[in-house]
Amino acid sequence: MKEAMFFEKLGDDKVKCYLCRHHCIINEGKKGICRVRENRAGTLYSLVYRKLISENIDPIEKKPLFHFYPGSTALSVATVGCNFRCMNCQNYEISQLPEDQDSIAGKDIAPEKIVEDAVRNQCKSIAYTYTEPTIFFEYAYEIAKIASQQSVKNVFVTNGYITREALATIKPYLHAVNIDLKSFSSQTYKKIYGAQLEQVLDGIRSYKEMGIWIEITTLIIPEINDSASELRQIAGFIKSVGPEIPWHVSRFYPRYRLMGKPPTPVDTLKMARNIGLEVGLRYVYEGNVPGEGGENTYCYHCKRLLIKRYGYQILENDIVNLRCPSCNTTIDGIGI
Repeated sequence: MKEAMFFEKLGDDKVKCYLCRHHCIINEGKKGICRVRENRAGTLYSLVYRKLISENIDPIEKKPLFHFYPGSTALSVATVGCNFRCMNCQNYEISQLPEDQDSIAGKDIAPEKIVEDAVRNQCKSIAYTYTEPTIFFEYAYEIAKIASQQSVKNVFVTNGYITREALATIKPYLHAVNIDLKSFSSQTYKKIYGAQLEQVLDGIRSYKEMGIWIEITTLIIPEINDSASELRQIAGFIKSVGPEIPWHVSRFYPRYRLMGKPPTPVDTLKMARNIGLEVGLRYVYEGNVPGEGGENTYCYHCKRLLIKRYGYQILENDIVNLRCPSCNTTIDGIGI
């Protein structure tokens, strides 16, 4: 255990957590919504510090980040736990373990060891992913500080629910983020994901204001968030934050508590991509449908094919000095 960051003592051994936007008030002996932060005698503790549940080497494109050192690898790490209750969670076995089985699992791995693993395997970055990095903030923060000293980048794959205070703390060591924008319906966010839409939108704005490279993913689920009007709302919001933000529209497959829903039709993804481009986004990608052509990067000015992809592999990259070789337009991103 490690004493948590971002909490306030309220008296009567109660505490208020300021790590994520739920702002849980936690009685003595109880845990927050994430189920991995516990109040013991009026002090809040992280139960997942140095409790590594997963460690893998992934293509950075799997996060998905297409405009952040494309073709590089990331050491992906996670602990158990999450502050959302997504009914379609693809990693529910670990994200919901503390909730579904009241269990905290993981190996005791020091932050220094994780950075050593990244350096040894020539990973350009460490990705805090699979579950929600916000809930293992203390662990991620220590790893990120050490990684930055070794010229290893740090990226979050997140639901966007971190508070501005916590984000400002890790900002000097955080280089990129992929944020899920799951819906543009407050009711859907509450019912399907256990969160508030407006807080996610403000979280996205916070990352932008702090100068962290952002890409956004929307998993399109039939009959939940697949209408043209809602997709247009999502694209419009992204453009209002920045037209250079890549939008990944991904195919849903039945999972966890949404086994009754069918996979997303490929035509729906194509519709979403066209909507994003019509609204004025520079880069829109189709995910989980390799070979359909929606994974490629094009110059937003002259439409030249610049990066050809298949799945998580880059087959061709014609960008020269961050520019399109045909029209000299600067292509947005970092290390691209």
